[in-house]
Amino acid sequence: MNLPRLLRCVGAAAAAALLLAAAGCGGDDATQDAPPAAAPGADPATDKLAQVQARGTLILFTDPAYPPQSFAVKGAERPATTKCAANELTAAEMAGYDADTGELVAKALGVEPCFVTPSWTEVTAGNWGDRWDLAYGSGAIDYDRMDVLYMTQPYYSTPANFFVPKSSQAKAPSDLARKKVGACAGCTMEKYLRGTLDLPGPKFEQLVEEPKIVTFDTEVPGLAATAKGKLAAFLCSEPVGAEAIAEGSALRMLATPAYYSYKSGYVDKKSGLDVGPFVAQVNEIIAARHADGTFARLSVKYFGKDYAAKAAQLDLSAIEQNVQ
Repeated sequence: MNLPRLLRCVGAAAAAALLLAAAGCGGDDATQDAPPAAAPGADPATDKLAQVQARGTLILFTDPAYPPQSFAVKGAERPATTKCAANELTAAEMAGYDADTGELVAKALGVEPCFVTPSWTEVTAGNWGDRWDLAYGSGAIDYDRMDVLYMTQPYYSTPANFFVPKSSQAKAPSDLARKKVGACAGCTMEKYLRGTLDLPGPKFEQLVEEPKIVTFDTEVPGLAATAKGKLAAFLCSEPVGAEAIAEGSALRMLATPAYYSYKSGYVDKKSGLDVGPFVAQVNEIIAARHADGTFARLSVKYFGKDYAAKAAQLDLSAIEQNVQ
């Protein structure tokens, strides 16, 4: 992949975003864009954008136990006027960087965000059956996943780091050679450890020789096992491990990251509807929220640092996906 092209800051999408921002975005009221309309005559039975707008809701994947990316709001009251179905969570009941991103997209589309909680494996497998429209789960732009999913403009980018027990003598990833290293199953971290990961950007080197890979459904139990000394290390996104440490886990982070990934929204390639106009609108909305600084502010709010700036620079056309 051509890095200068990949990291080009000014492209057609960015220019459109800047124009959109200049037209009426700024400060804390930056999400007050006029909702885009589906193409004249678009049929909700065949067009995803038209369906979302006719339904009045955007159905989003979420994980209620993945702070600070997404978490259930304690004591939240479900609005009596919500359009969300009984088995869907409302915006009042969810918060976090991923959840707030979905809410921003819904607001810009002029609809209500509603959340469902399938497993991450179901999300990344595609073939959603139009049970939800869009997934923000800190999933990376991954060329393998592009077989079944469309990638949307990334909303943040993070390093993947090795977290070791606080008492560990390891100082660098190379110290983990031939030891037990954990990762979430099917995630980019497992692929990295297996040497099969293919992401946008410069090629990365394998920093751990012959790791004994241990997988977990999610990062939380893997990090907990590492803190107890059952693993030599666990590989995950920096903010995920940092959150575990903030909550008291006896872990520390090795300074050298394994790689960086761009976190994207996912849309199902096997939707029974035309998703092209929907993906295009989502990309414009995300680019505009980068341009007006919304994502930078949200990142500082939830993570304590700006993970959005790097994602704002990605020219999505560089991954050469053909949205149909």
